[in-house]
Amino acid sequence: MPRFYIPQPLAVGQLVTLPDPVAHHIQVLRLAEGDLVTLFNGEGGEYSATLTRIERRGASVEIKAHHPRDIELPFAITLAQALPEGSKMDWIIEKAIELGVSGFQPLAAQRCVVRLSAERAEKKLGHWRGIIESASEQSGRNRLARLAPLQDYKQWITQQDMHRRIILTPRAQQSLPDWARHQGPQAVTLVIGPEGGLSEQEEEAALRHGALALAMGPRILRTETAALAAVGALSAIWGGM
Repeated sequence: MPRFYIPQPLAVGQLVTLPDPVAHHIQVLRLAEGDLVTLFNGEGGEYSATLTRIERRGASVEIKAHHPRDIELPFAITLAQALPEGSKMDWIIEKAIELGVSGFQPLAAQRCVVRLSAERAEKKLGHWRGIIESASEQSGRNRLARLAPLQDYKQWITQQDMHRRIILTPRAQQSLPDWARHQGPQAVTLVIGPEGGLSEQEEEAALRHGALALAMGPRILRTETAALAAVGALSAIWGGM
């Protein structure tokens, strides 16, 4: 059944005029009046609805039932990702949503090749929100991951965080899987460097502010590989896969 994100309050019995992009998608899928679709608004649960009107420039549905379905991981993972080159961030966000990441913190680190002005950063955030929404539609998630504004690494690392922070570095003596096997499931923030990794000064700053340094094994992983491998490892060990 096609799933669509609708950013508004939803209730059983409600007649909803669908946003233009969703109405266009329905036409592309060649759906017809009377077909069933699933709606969610990112606040938990999903709604079964029947298409009541499909026109060239719009579509409407009637909400029939609410289903309190929730497939979130039993622990929260925030991905603090230093900006990679090109479109890698798009790919990281999309795949991390599929794996269950609940929050994203873009970072501007010392070795980042990409440098964004305030205007470009705001446009990127809008683009990344769209990726979170579409990946949530595809993967069956009913809660949207949080997306924080871009921050400078040096400023962000000094801030207090309710989650345990873990920096992934090949210089660490212990691996993430080995650490996780001796810990109970818990909320964590995974700090991932850009191409070239975090600098020694950035790693030292993280450790001074309470972060834990862990490795991802004997091989050097690309920035886009490290993030997803770490999420997958925690999910396999703590549950949620």
